[in-house]
Amino acid sequence: MNPGPFIHDDFLLDSVPARRLFHEVAEDLPIIDYHCHLPPRQIAEDHRFANLTEIWLAGDHYKWRAMRTDGVDERYITGNASDWEKFEKWAATVPRLLRNPLYHWTHLELRRPFGITDRLLGPATARGIWEECNARLAEPGFSCRGILDRMNVALVVTTDDPVDDLAFHRRAAADPTLRVRMLPAWRPDRGMAVEDPAAFNAWLDRLAAAADVEIRDFDSYRAALARRHAFFHERGCRISDHGVDTMYAEDYTPSQIDAIFQRLRAGRAVAPAEIAKFKSAMLYEFAVMDHQRGWVQQYHIGARRNNNSRMFAALGPDTGFDSIGDLPLADALNRFLDRLDREDRLTRTILYNLNPRDNAVIATAIGNFQGGGVPGKLQFGSAWWFLDQLDGMTRQIEDLSQLGLLSRFVGMLTDSRSFLSYTRHEYFRRLLCHILGRDMERGLIPADFELVGGMVRDICHDNAVRYFGFDLLPAAG
Repeated sequence: MNPGPFIHDDFLLDSVPARRLFHEVAEDLPIIDYHCHLPPRQIAEDHRFANLTEIWLAGDHYKWRAMRTDGVDERYITGNASDWEKFEKWAATVPRLLRNPLYHWTHLELRRPFGITDRLLGPATARGIWEECNARLAEPGFSCRGILDRMNVALVVTTDDPVDDLAFHRRAAADPTLRVRMLPAWRPDRGMAVEDPAAFNAWLDRLAAAADVEIRDFDSYRAALARRHAFFHERGCRISDHGVDTMYAEDYTPSQIDAIFQRLRAGRAVAPAEIAKFKSAMLYEFAVMDHQRGWVQQYHIGARRNNNSRMFAALGPDTGFDSIGDLPLADALNRFLDRLDREDRLTRTILYNLNPRDNAVIATAIGNFQGGGVPGKLQFGSAWWFLDQLDGMTRQIEDLSQLGLLSRFVGMLTDSRSFLSYTRHEYFRRLLCHILGRDMERGLIPADFELVGGMVRDICHDNAVRYFGFDLLPAAG
């Protein structure tokens, strides 16, 4: 007996209300991807992928971690094996992924955009799927832009260093054939990464050149950043993003920060307590800039990066050797937000945690600083990285529901480098409709389709449009 496709139309939708909510409301809503790591160049140039390995495996450290765990030699992951050999090893790993979210994501991505639903990926089907997907990638509608159109993506916000010239954003903005809108986001992590003074100074030199400012002291450093912040704003940027291991809110004086900066600029290491003070100052300065221009600020909190020193030396960052951190969060987070609120400098803010133990910390902290007539001014961001799977997303939705207002949630993002990852929005929407449909059946919320359907529409699309003001933004140029 053929049980039918694994990923079918009603996947995860195990009630009549859930199926109605998804198919009648959520399924066809445009995607607002307000945080991702897609390369702007590939969108601007409408890049075409040579094969399935390039679009699916290159740079995907989620898959790389799974392959290493399955015993695959590094040659077939990041090494010099052919693209077919790498894909063949991935296909051999997939059947061992049962109950890992990669199993769902893999088959969702084969379904959309490739239309493959009649087979599961494995050694026996690898060659056929490889050839079929490669043939589709050669079609006119399967370029980067074509895939974005197929996924119904309306807007993409990339992640950009303050020293970036945003040339590809300008090129994309001037191209009338580009239907998806692409905007930059300000990601100044290197501006507070002072553990390595040599790397910090190399970045400062690039910043000085980009801003045309001689960086001699902390004041000139701040002036250079402010000039680049203005540059980003002029090109349509309205969002910052910060990747931090935890929040920092140490007490400091301006003279202390300048002295720390002078030592760093001289190439000298500084003590851990001084690093904490400097990071505290930089988080504050960045937040003030964002408030001045009415931006949304995002904080991705809790990654412990580059843990395998041997592999970091061989491959560099973002290659699959990061994990969840467990640094204290609640005290510094509330102190940081309180200072900004006290000074009337707290802009709209989204907080993402990577350690699930901090769900309630985030969900309750945001309630301390809401107000000002802005619905959901502070947001508990969607489940991120290791948590953007069924259990992690469910926990985030449940904790936000119990401790805040799920109805004001700005919903899902991809946080991905892959053009195929837009099925994560589908995954999230199916799960959201499953949860709300189940509650309707159990009588925990009213069986009022218009009421609950309106909430689904808001979470999946409308809240993000209103919150970020994307409908009001001028075209980047």
